[in-house]
Amino acid sequence: MFYNYPKDFQAKELLPGWLVHYVVGEHMSFTYHTIQPNTTAKMHTHPNEQLGIIIDGEFEMVIGDEKRVLKKGDMYRVPPNATHGGYTYAKKALIFEAFSPPRNYAKL
Repeated sequence: MFYNYPKDFQAKELLPGWLVHYVVGEHMSFTYHTIQPNTTAKMHTHPNEQLGIIIDGEFEMVIGDEKRVLKKGDMYRVPPNATHGGYTYAKKALIFEAFSPPRNYAKL
C-alpha cells in the first residue's frame, strides 16, 4: 500500500499550534507533526514505544529526567510508559515519529 502526503494522511489538531498528520498500520503508526512556535506538549505517558526525528526547526524534549534541545537530524526514543513532553521556542518544528503498537488517535 502507498500513501501520498498529505492527501492520504488523516489530520488532527492535538492542541492549538500542534497539527499531526498520521497513517495507522496493523503494527505501527507514523506521524508527521507541525508544531508552531511557543507550543507546549504537556508531560504524559502512553504504552507505545515512540521513535522520532526532527525534520526541521527545534524542539526541547524531556524524557524521564533528561532534557535536550533537539535540532534538524536529531533522533530520540521514548520507551513505553516513560513520562515525556516538550516545547518549541521561537522556531516552528517539523517532526516525524513512529509508534508501536499503533497510537489510537481517536482518543487523543
